[in-house]
Amino acid sequence: MQKTCTQCKSAFTVPKEDQKFYEMISPVFGGKKYSIPPPTLCPDCRRQRRLAWRNEKRLYRRKCDFSGQTILSIYSPDKPFKVYEQDIWHSDKWDPMSFGRDFDFNRIFFDQWDELHHAVPLPSMNLRFQNQNSDFTNLSARNKDCYLIFASNDNEECLYSTFIHRSHRIMDCFFTFDSESCYECVDCYESNNLLFSEFCKNCFDSALLYSCQGCSNCIGCVNLANKKYHILNLPVSKEEFEKQFALIKNPAMRREALNKREQLRLTLPHKYMAGFGSENCTGDHISYSRNVKDSYDITYSEDCRYCVWFHKAKSCYDCYGWALPGELGLENHLLGNNFYNVAFSESCTNDVSNILYCRYCENGSKDLFGCIGLQHKQYCIFNKQYSQQEYEALVPKIIEHMKKSGEFGEFFPHRLSPYGYNETVAQEYFPLEESKVKAKGWNWRDAVDESPQAEKIISGDQLPDAIDQTPDEILDWAVKCEVTGKLFKIQKAELKFYRDFGLPVPRRCFDQRHLDRMALRNPRKLWDRQCAKCQKPIATSYSPDRPEIVYCESCYVNTVF
Repeated sequence: MQKTCTQCKSAFTVPKEDQKFYEMISPVFGGKKYSIPPPTLCPDCRRQRRLAWRNEKRLYRRKCDFSGQTILSIYSPDKPFKVYEQDIWHSDKWDPMSFGRDFDFNRIFFDQWDELHHAVPLPSMNLRFQNQNSDFTNLSARNKDCYLIFASNDNEECLYSTFIHRSHRIMDCFFTFDSESCYECVDCYESNNLLFSEFCKNCFDSALLYSCQGCSNCIGCVNLANKKYHILNLPVSKEEFEKQFALIKNPAMRREALNKREQLRLTLPHKYMAGFGSENCTGDHISYSRNVKDSYDITYSEDCRYCVWFHKAKSCYDCYGWALPGELGLENHLLGNNFYNVAFSESCTNDVSNILYCRYCENGSKDLFGCIGLQHKQYCIFNKQYSQQEYEALVPKIIEHMKKSGEFGEFFPHRLSPYGYNETVAQEYFPLEESKVKAKGWNWRDAVDESPQAEKIISGDQLPDAIDQTPDEILDWAVKCEVTGKLFKIQKAELKFYRDFGLPVPRRCFDQRHLDRMALRNPRKLWDRQCAKCQKPIATSYSPDRPEIVYCESCYVNTVF
């Protein structure tokens, strides 16, 4: 089926297998199936719409609308929503059912849902629990002594990182797991004392590595396995390694070494898709999965498409995070911990099933439609309780009403997002100027946050190259980012990390450093091209106009290993 995206106007295809999935997951009431129509947006615009509901990193001080206490929240104080501190929100001190209301068939669904959304209190943070001394985190669990880490679990003494898990004392990392004492690493696993490296596993005491495994005491190497004391893929003495390892901590020397590594990298093959142990998959960063298509950062999943950041998921389309496990999902954001048959919903977790168009519904809730903030509930519409018979009679009528208005089959629109577009991950992957966002009728946060209080402001490009030249007083200063001009403070634990590892204080703010790390990964987009060695057709995140040499998996393995 050929369609034209109603948002970007590009042509896209709805394959037959997608159509079969939509029919399979369509709800059934009274023996009648209420078919979900094919999407009106292309896959990229659908993902953009979901990401406009994902505020990962913007934290604000505001009042809890229950206690009046100052709290941290992902909702800025100017937002017209009621926000409760997370522990209060999960308690029995209030009743979300008290906001229940009837459905009005004279109005469209989304406008009525939006009114309920503004009435029901929202939790101050998203999925943050069992943390110790880790207040400045979001989408986080079981972390200890961490600061500004996001979508990250089971870490200790980690700072300024996103998507890190089971790690200790790492900083400025992205998608780094089971590691210790790492700095500025992207897609690294089971590593220790690894600096400025990408796509590495089981590497130690090294820097500037790219796609290496089992290496130690190496600098600037690419595609190496089980090597020791190598620089730019050539063997060196222990003394030469130690000399160069000390030098690369100087920013100018590191840039020079990185340029040499990049020259080497472009002469060596790259695997068409990151990941391993998968069958019949397309996308990037997919491991131990089968029949997963057009998806990214997926593990132990099967029969999924257009998904991102999913673990142990089955039969899901157009979902972003996180499963563990889950089955049958369509057009959801943040869905996990044993869900079944959930569609067009946001932040619904813990044994939920058979729910449509819900937000923040949790803990065994099932058979819900258009609800917000419910736990352990069944047969509810707009937070109002019904009998099973009443529920199964009313929901089909609402679906038919939504079909007439063109709402059924659509995720929550941009205009209903509780965040400004520039506060969300959508801005990271689909950046837009303020004028274009507002022209679309989407939200934008105009408010300017207060700059940090500081005795002195120092420009990032004036910071010393050597950490031993950086005084303790820098903790009282504000640093002006050399790219954005944004002021930021250096934390005490952060300064200790730099001194322990002999690293200079960064010249760029956390947001810019995060974007720099994001740029080291390929885009979440596929192109058709041929393996540079055997000419086999491949679908890869390396666009044809890029300079890398790209191999299919078999040619890559046979060449590199």
